[in-house]
Amino acid sequence: MTTSTPAAADHEDIIHPKPIPFVLAHLACLAAIWTGVSWSMVALALLLYVTRMFGVTAGYHRYFSHRTFRTSRVGQFLLAVLAQSSAQRGVLWWAAKHRHHHRHSDTPQDVHSPRHRGFFYAHVGWIFTPEHEQTDYASVPDLTKYPELMWLEKHEYYPAILLAVVCWLVAGWQGLVVGFFWSTVVLYHCTFFINSLAHVHGNVRYVTGDDSRNNWWLAVLTLGEGWHNNHHAYQRSTRQGFRWYEFDPTFYALKTLSWIRVTSDLGTPPPEVVRNLRPLGRAMIEKVARQLAASAVSLEELTTQARAMWAHNPRLDELRAAVADGRRRAEEAVAELHLPHLPSAAELRARAERMYAETPSMDEIVERAREIILQHLSVELFATA
Repeated sequence: MTTSTPAAADHEDIIHPKPIPFVLAHLACLAAIWTGVSWSMVALALLLYVTRMFGVTAGYHRYFSHRTFRTSRVGQFLLAVLAQSSAQRGVLWWAAKHRHHHRHSDTPQDVHSPRHRGFFYAHVGWIFTPEHEQTDYASVPDLTKYPELMWLEKHEYYPAILLAVVCWLVAGWQGLVVGFFWSTVVLYHCTFFINSLAHVHGNVRYVTGDDSRNNWWLAVLTLGEGWHNNHHAYQRSTRQGFRWYEFDPTFYALKTLSWIRVTSDLGTPPPEVVRNLRPLGRAMIEKVARQLAASAVSLEELTTQARAMWAHNPRLDELRAAVADGRRRAEEAVAELHLPHLPSAAELRARAERMYAETPSMDEIVERAREIILQHLSVELFATA
């Protein structure tokens, strides 16, 4: 078993096919000029779109990436086959990419992020980057233990090719072009929208440390995946539409399957999460506080100002003594310098309320952001003392 090479260590999450099949699938859609388009074939395309979108949302995403529900080993294999009939590569590759995304969402390591690479690159441009071809098997040890999944991974396009052949045999060239290729291409881009548009357009209900948003019309197109901010707030939930009015047909289907014991142990968000009453964890507070500190002030500019004031301050010896005495006293001394661009706690709080959704941890975020600013200054000034 091989793992990804160091060159492929920076993965992105958007789930994509390899470049050549991806381009050929788009070109094949143009063959409808010669085959013609009938309403029955449009209906076939719609049926294949919805069925395979369920494979993407329930299979690739909620099951293989996040393990938010259980099914039998046979059910797992069939779900993998359905997912891979979308021609979006193997379930191990997909899950590894997606798990990496959640570890680094909208940071420089998340190379599909619209914040860092722009919308076009986030949506489709990264598909043509060769370093993202490899599967990071170390990220999916819970999946590599199944030989049948490893076989599917090695033959990632077999389900899609089989489906294409069936469409051709049953409905001729129109069935292949309109039924299969049209639905496949639309499925590609609607899947990609969750990683591009759902990080740009929509509403933010929860503080997640990234740009994930809830978007109702994306939820309609993707059978419930548009409730992206909800998902980033609580990834273990099978249900991504947390409120009763948030359309989530993937969950409805999985819930129905649980009644006949095809699925079980469907994850649901705790009430305190839904009502946004749960405090953020320490790691999330740290991440958000650093974002707030970086957005509120230029630490480099503050350091330059502080050094200039330090050099002409009559309390120079006292400040140096404070630095030598410890971090806390150093930070207190730096805070007393009254730098023009040093934001107060009230200013940080106002900025945080503009940047983020409501959270019980807002006070902790603001306090930590101010600590980060003062710690940076004290360390830099100590280095020049």
